[in-house]
Amino acid sequence: MVEGGFARVGAVPISINPTSEFDVTLFSRGFVRRRVISLATSLSVMATSFALAQAPKHPGQPRDPSDTDEQQFLFENDLAMSNMNRGMLIKPSGDVDRDFVALMIPHHQGAVDMARAEIKYGHNGALRTLAQKIVSQQEQEISALRGAFPTPVTSNASTRVGAASASPN
Repeated sequence: MVEGGFARVGAVPISINPTSEFDVTLFSRGFVRRRVISLATSLSVMATSFALAQAPKHPGQPRDPSDTDEQQFLFENDLAMSNMNRGMLIKPSGDVDRDFVALMIPHHQGAVDMARAEIKYGHNGALRTLAQKIVSQQEQEISALRGAFPTPVTSNASTRVGAASASPN
């Protein structure tokens, strides 16, 4: 026991009454209520997402084999977006033009990667043709961006914000 009739457990004061009853207030009701609601909501969303991912689109019908294509398409698009966003995290060089090029190259590469996913998994001929044009145009723009400076503009990990050192991509 500590001076004044209080014992300390961690950083939470516990009042000790002479009748050996403990008055412990670790968390307020509001705090606990918010955490329980948050947990319940998270579990509900997770369960719903899992059920929708596993269930056929229409009750009584088997899963469509193209669902696998849809999942692969979405995965490749998520990967393209992640790579693009990571590539655009650059440390400013002090040269607006170089920074523009360093940002635009991964941006255009993301468009190329997403269009390639459409070409690979898409079923609409017109969209696949458009995606092929996007790939061609974006690759030309990437080439023009890279050729804008006599020395190449790198979009490597060492120029990204928060990166220590790494080799160029």
